Amino acid sequence: QVQLVESGGGLVQAGGSLRLSCAASGRTFGNYIMGWFRQAPGKEREFVAAIRWSDSNPYYADSVKGRFTISRDNAKNTVHLQMNSLKPEDTAVYYCATRYSYRWATATDDYPYWGQGTQVTVSS
Repeated sequence: QVQLVESGGGLVQAGGSLRLSCAASGRTFGNYIMGWFRQAPGKEREFVAAIRWSDSNPYYADSVKGRFTISRDNAKNTVHLQMNSLKPEDTAVYYCATRYSYRWATATDDYPYWGQGTQVTVSS
């Protein structure tokens, strides 16, 4: 029902910034939740941030709070993740996901639709 495409990944030095984007096509977001997850090699996929489409209220994992900002562009059906003060431990493939519910969720199983991911590498 929906397709998600991430972009904006790359290689940066520690302390640098990147801005990820997730463009959606097909079903509109409506009152749903959009989330960002990340997965490092050999690690479990973990929650990063989420945003409620209807009012843009955000929620962040403790590991990125104060450094990352999630936002949405209603006109472009796009969600952004502004990442500042990047650390080597932020290195991972970042995935965009959507959950067709108004309720907050941070578990991967709660998000049925996923993009293909974009690589973020932070060098020390």
